Amino acid sequence: MSRVDSGQARMTTMHKTRTTKKNSRHSGKRVERAHPESYNIIRMIKKGYVYIMANGRPTLYTGVTNNLVRRVFEHKIGKGSYFTSKYFLDKLVYYEIFDTIEQAIIREKQIKDMNRIDKIEMIKKFNPDFNDLYKKII
Repeated sequence: MSRVDSGQARMTTMHKTRTTKKNSRHSGKRVERAHPESYNIIRMIKKGYVYIMANGRPTLYTGVTNNLVRRVFEHKIGKGSYFTSKYFLDKLVYYEIFDTIEQAIIREKQIKDMNRIDKIEMIKKFNPDFNDLYKKII
């Protein structure tokens, strides 16, 4: 068993929360803190999104986020990424929703590995007229 494995085994036997004493100057108040094991539950609640931004040409940009509305807005005002601001990619033309951000990252890599023609065909099936879908998601 490696050191990492033995550490994980110890963590699974611990309680979900720990009660620790705050600084002694706070009259001995106890504070409950979440145990790292419970962080996995929080991560499972967060969704992940993979999306494609485009311009009129269309130049395409594929990205991943945990908040699609916020991220697309950032692209629209020129704060999303250097690439999207340089090429004026301000139209959300494609997106997918996943249960976890990890699943979205895997899909983003798959899309980035696709050639341009395949990406455009995928977008056309989802959004035949390459309309901006931002208003649909807000």
